Amino acid sequence: MLNFLQPAEHKSRIADEDVDKTYSRNRIKVFAGIFLGYAGYYLVRKNFSLAMPQLIEDGYSKGQLGIVLSAIAISYGLSKLLMGSISDRSNPKYFLPLGLLLSAIVTLIIGLFPWATSSITIMFVLMLFNGWFQGMGWPACGRTMVHWFSLKERGAKIAVWNVAHNIGGGLIGPIAIAGMYLFDDWHSLFYFPAMITLVVVVVIFFLMKDTPQSEGLPPIEEHKHEHYLGYSESMEKELNSKDILFNNVFNNKILWYIAFANAFVYLIRFGVIDWAPTYLSEVKGFSSGESSWTYFAYEYAGIPGTLLCGYLSDKVFKGKRAPVSILYLVLVLIAICVYWLAPSNFYHLDTIALISIGFLIYGPVMLIGLHALELAPKKAAGTAAGLTGLFGYVGGVMVANIAIGFLVDNFGWDSGFMLLLGAGVLAIFFLLLTIKHQNKANE
Repeated sequence: MLNFLQPAEHKSRIADEDVDKTYSRNRIKVFAGIFLGYAGYYLVRKNFSLAMPQLIEDGYSKGQLGIVLSAIAISYGLSKLLMGSISDRSNPKYFLPLGLLLSAIVTLIIGLFPWATSSITIMFVLMLFNGWFQGMGWPACGRTMVHWFSLKERGAKIAVWNVAHNIGGGLIGPIAIAGMYLFDDWHSLFYFPAMITLVVVVVIFFLMKDTPQSEGLPPIEEHKHEHYLGYSESMEKELNSKDILFNNVFNNKILWYIAFANAFVYLIRFGVIDWAPTYLSEVKGFSSGESSWTYFAYEYAGIPGTLLCGYLSDKVFKGKRAPVSILYLVLVLIAICVYWLAPSNFYHLDTIALISIGFLIYGPVMLIGLHALELAPKKAAGTAAGLTGLFGYVGGVMVANIAIGFLVDNFGWDSGFMLLLGAGVLAIFFLLLTIKHQNKANE
C-alpha cells in the first residue's frame, strides 16, 4: 500500500479540557467532508444515463448501451468490496479524494475526446475504470462514520449523510442543462460536471481527518460513554485482510441476507433511474429538459424519504431496520405500477409516480447500508458495506442495465417493468429473513 494511504499514527492524548471542543470541531469537518465528497462522486457517476438518448440518435441500440452501463456496475461492485477492505486499512483523508479525482479524470476524458464515445468497447473500458474509482467513496465514508459517531447517534447521522447522493445525483440534471446552455454540446454532460468535481476534491481534502486517535482524541465510545457489547480497547486495533474478510464478514449469515436484498433493491433503484430519460422520451413524450428536471426531482424526493425512514427505524421500530424497509418497498411496487400504466398524456401523473419512487427507494438503500455497518466491527465496516455493495451493483445494477436493455429491445417496456416488480417481491422476501435476528438483537 502507498505510504500516504496508510492510517495516521495515534497522537498523544490532548488535555481533557480541550477534548469536547476539539471533538465537536473535527466532527463537523469530517461530516462535511464525507457529505460533500459523496455528493461529488455522484456528479461523475450517472452522466452516461443522461447521454444515452443522444447516443441512441448516433446509432447505438439500447442493448449495447445497457452493456456499457453494466461496466460501471461490475467494476463498482467489485471495487466496493476490494477497495472496502483496503479502505479499512487506509487514511480516508487521502483515500476519499483520490478516488474522486481519478473518477473525474475519466469523466473528463469521455467528454473531451471524440474517440472516447466512438465504440461500445472503448466506452465499456472507460466505464470500468470509472466504476472502480467510484468504489473508493462509500467505504471511506463508512470508516469515517463509525470512528467519529457512536452507535446511538449513528442512525440519524447516516440518514442525513445518505442524502448526499440524492443531492449529487439530483444536481446532475440542472448541471446538464447548464452545460448544454453554456457549451451547446451534449458532451458537456461529462466534462462540465467533472470540472466542478475537481473543486470538490480540493475542498474535501482539507476537511477530512482519519480516526479521533490521530487527532489526540479518545475513541468515540469512550468520549460518549457507550461501552456497549463488551467494547474494549482491543477493538481499536487495525485488522488484517484475513481477519476482516473471513472472521468478521464472510461468516455472517444475516449480512448475506441483506446483501441479496440489496441486489434486488438496487435493481429497482437503477432500473428506474438509469432508463428514465429514455423511457420518458420514447413512451411518455418528455423533452430532454423535462426528463432532466424529472431526474432531478426523483433524486431530491429521496431526501425527505430517507430522513423519514431513518426516523421511523429509530423511533417507531426501535432500531429494527427490516420492517420499515419492507413497508417502503410495498409502496414502491405500487408507485412503479402507476409509473408503468399511466397513459402517455398524463405528464403530471408520471412525474408524481417517479417522484414517489425516489421518495421511497432510498430509505431501504440507506437502511441496508446502515445494517451492514452494525453487523461488523468498525475496523471491518467498509468491507461489510462493500459486500452488500458488491451484490447491489454486480447482482442488481448489472441486471438493471443489461437485462432491461435487451428485454425492452426484444419484448417492449412491459417486460422491463415486470422485472422491476419481481425484484421488489424478492427484496421483501430476503428482508423478512432478517426480522427474527433483529428482534433478538433488540430484546
